[in-house]
Amino acid sequence: MRTFNRNFAGRTGTKGDQAYLVSPETAVAVALTGCFTVPSELGIEYPKAELPEKFLINDNMFVSPVPGGEIIRKRTIGDPPLNTALPEKIDGVAVIKVGDKITTDHIMPAGIHLKLRSNIPAYSKVVFECFTENGKPSFAERAAAVRDSGKHGVIIGRDSYGQGSSREHAAICPMYLGIKAVIAMAIERIHAANLVNFGILPLIFADPADYDKIDEKDSIIIDNVRNQLNLRNGFIAAEVVKDGGEKFPLKLKYNLSSSDIDIILAGGRLNM
Repeated sequence: MRTFNRNFAGRTGTKGDQAYLVSPETAVAVALTGCFTVPSELGIEYPKAELPEKFLINDNMFVSPVPGGEIIRKRTIGDPPLNTALPEKIDGVAVIKVGDKITTDHIMPAGIHLKLRSNIPAYSKVVFECFTENGKPSFAERAAAVRDSGKHGVIIGRDSYGQGSSREHAAICPMYLGIKAVIAMAIERIHAANLVNFGILPLIFADPADYDKIDEKDSIIIDNVRNQLNLRNGFIAAEVVKDGGEKFPLKLKYNLSSSDIDIILAGGRLNM
């Protein structure tokens, strides 16, 4: 039982944990009984808490900025990276294929890595760290290799991709690694908005069965993607090319406003 507002897998410090978010009252009830218990069933009178007339605010630690002062950036702080405008063609590679309910904690781990949140090149090295296998290249290494080859990274997800907290680093860092599109059965609203803000296309399988046909390292080609988006009809035509040369068409959907499309075409909100 946790009264803290996170129950991502492993966040308690125990792998394979099952963490449930509860009120402080429920946590106490569980501690007293050793099992799931509704506080009202304890037979204890519920205490009443009254708010004070006012809250004391102590701001004596606040230091006002000095006009013309110099900003000294330590190694953990860097400039926010800008994306490039959306290309005419996404020459994509499926860098990773994940399952259902991928949280922003899966994408962008917190904890010990939070000290790097202002240093995107450093923080991006741990994107999808939870899926790294011993002796094999990490997602970040694979995505950077695709980016540096002149191609574009694509993430393949299943249902409820990007659930959990609203952390924008789950979009910033993949963008830095060259990701141009996320294709899934469903993408959570806030994460989809963050993807748009950093120039990454959030796309949905028109036919969910196509998810099973795609493997990591498959090529995903979206020709004339800028023209297709400018049609603003909610659909994108793509093509998947397998390692053996087999090809099949891929029909994708999007739920984007006209403003969203303008932002993606520009390569993100900062570019706008």
